[in-house]
Amino acid sequence: MAYNLLKGKKGIIFGALNEQSIAWKVAQRAVEEGAEIVLSNAPIALRMGELNKLAEQCNAPVIGADVTSNDDLVNLFTKTQEHFGGGVDFILHSIGMSVNVRKGITYTENNYDFTHKGLDISALSLHRVLSTAMKMDAINEWGSVLALTYIAAQRVFPDYNDMADNKAYLESIARSFGYYYGTKKHVRINTVSQSPTRTTAGSGVKGFDGFINYAEKMSPLGNASADQCADYCVTLFSDLTKMVTMQNLFHDGGFSFTGVTQAIIEQMEK
Repeated sequence: MAYNLLKGKKGIIFGALNEQSIAWKVAQRAVEEGAEIVLSNAPIALRMGELNKLAEQCNAPVIGADVTSNDDLVNLFTKTQEHFGGGVDFILHSIGMSVNVRKGITYTENNYDFTHKGLDISALSLHRVLSTAMKMDAINEWGSVLALTYIAAQRVFPDYNDMADNKAYLESIARSFGYYYGTKKHVRINTVSQSPTRTTAGSGVKGFDGFINYAEKMSPLGNASADQCADYCVTLFSDLTKMVTMQNLFHDGGFSFTGVTQAIIEQMEK
């Protein structure tokens, strides 16, 4: 059911790769709620993914951008402003990558060149996006920016590896930039800490099925799905949440504040 929560709003969705992607679901829901969007991803992702299919569904242009490149981001915001005839009202940052994870290198043996690359893509990219947008006045007054994160930023999850460090830095950038962009133009910036979700990126983490099964048993409401995350993101893009900023918002069925559940106790006693 649509409520026209984003009627008349315009936004950029970063990171949709295929139908498993949370960003894919957010793009669909944003359009259902009345928004117009631009889709963006890295050039290699555009070649590998199915973004043109989503673009057709959403009647949205695709503007490729390497988020580690200032020039690419300037080009993205320039073309987006030309397309919309002005700034955007919301941005979703759904970007994350760890070469160490992909290559199966343990956290204690991280290759630091790989670490730097992952940090650049997964966290510093948010700073670049926001810095570029601020310089170009590309986000409208009372705009909303969301970045997707995971509770491994606060707690240890073996095999999540340096992505945990990346997410911790991502959350810090959201808080810091939330202050500066909030005082400058009332732009709000938050992170959404989602339940483990079967996306292409998430499935690359060793033992990911264990993460999901454990979280399901530890969450009073169960794991939040990608579709439910999209619903939540839409509310945070809307005018109903204009005073929410600089927050790390858990969307995880209660996992983040549960010490132990009966289901876990019973499993341990078997």
